[in-house]
Amino acid sequence: MASIGTCLFLFAVICVAAGNSKNDFVTVNCDAEIVGMVGHQSLLNCSLQLSAEVSDVNIRVVRWSKKGRKLPVMVYYEGKWNKAPGYDVAESSWNEKSSNLSMLITSTSVTDDGEYTCTVVTDSGRSEGSTSLRVRAKYSPPEVHSIPEKIIENQDSSLICETGGGYPEGKIRWLDVHDKDWTASSEMEAKQTDDGLFQLSSKLLLKRGSTFDEYKCVVYNARGSKEMEVTFKPSPEKQKGPETHNPTHYVAPLVVIGSLAVGLLLLLVLCRRRQTQLARRPSTRPLMNNPQEVPTQDYDVEKGDDQKTDQ
Repeated sequence: MASIGTCLFLFAVICVAAGNSKNDFVTVNCDAEIVGMVGHQSLLNCSLQLSAEVSDVNIRVVRWSKKGRKLPVMVYYEGKWNKAPGYDVAESSWNEKSSNLSMLITSTSVTDDGEYTCTVVTDSGRSEGSTSLRVRAKYSPPEVHSIPEKIIENQDSSLICETGGGYPEGKIRWLDVHDKDWTASSEMEAKQTDDGLFQLSSKLLLKRGSTFDEYKCVVYNARGSKEMEVTFKPSPEKQKGPETHNPTHYVAPLVVIGSLAVGLLLLLVLCRRRQTQLARRPSTRPLMNNPQEVPTQDYDVEKGDDQKTDQ
């Protein structure tokens, strides 16, 4: 099998032999633009159209080339195809009389983006057509986190939104709970990875005292169409910081503590009074229980009877 370089040389020779000029007998028609997704197949549609003066032609050479690339990506000559890796004929049963000239890119990558030309040489003349492949890749669902991890009231903080795997370069926008755009207060950075895809990161600065209950991180593609969004709610993570000074935060605990102290003091006084009363009762109890034992006259121990002192 001849190499692509050799086929390219033979293609030039055949074009000269065929007059190296276009005519109205054959025309290559191609779709103006095709959109291909990264990792999927892309079909570049081109077909050969014959004029009324020609009923049948034999295709001698087909050449598919990409703008900016020195060698063609696919060449047909002498009944054989010479193809670069990743490129193939769209019609598996293709032959020299087929009008379908479409080319299939088996697994589209960012490097496949660009303009392609299909040139055909037949026994009735030559023609060429062009098409553009616009490669696209969707961004991954965005992820949002805050710095610090827990938003602290009355302190500056930031929200970080990240997404990747998209192509071409897109944009990140920030919206609050009322859909007001805060993108102007953010900084976005775009990095292109080895595979040509983009990683996007946007940092939104939240000023102290101006934090909303939720924010939306919205990802837009290169055409300005919204691809996806995610909502982040920093409110549940709020904590009161050391700069918060509210007198009511101190008065309420002091009132409670004072009330408890007064109550304990009153309880102590009542307990002491109760103990004093209980301590006095044993000395008076016999007198109160046996009033007959209270002496009303002098008593002579020897005689055992009462002695009248006053007669």
